[in-house]
Amino acid sequence: MSHETKGRKAVILEVAPLSVRPDQTKAFEQAFAQAQKIIASMPGYISHELQRCIEQANLYILLVRWQTLDDHEIGFRKSTQYQEWKKLLHHFYEPFPTVLHYELVTHSGT
Repeated sequence: MSHETKGRKAVILEVAPLSVRPDQTKAFEQAFAQAQKIIASMPGYISHELQRCIEQANLYILLVRWQTLDDHEIGFRKSTQYQEWKKLLHHFYEPFPTVLHYELVTHSGT
């Protein structure tokens, strides 16, 4: 993507709502602490955050910023590192998440 937003190159926001088996939240968070090193090392990766729901402690949202959609869909998902990511995390999800991608429309702040 070559979109520009006020002089900055637009980024892609990956949004993954994660439903973790209720009895597995601590183990998931420990596994994620290890897995985040994998994603952070990928080309095109900008940043990420994992947030836990206050009302339902087994619900999380993962937000990952990528330089391009291909950085996530091809560069990460087709990498050997993704196999390790899957091994660490995918068995915690019930149901398996639907991941969507967003691009900035408007923004406030600096």
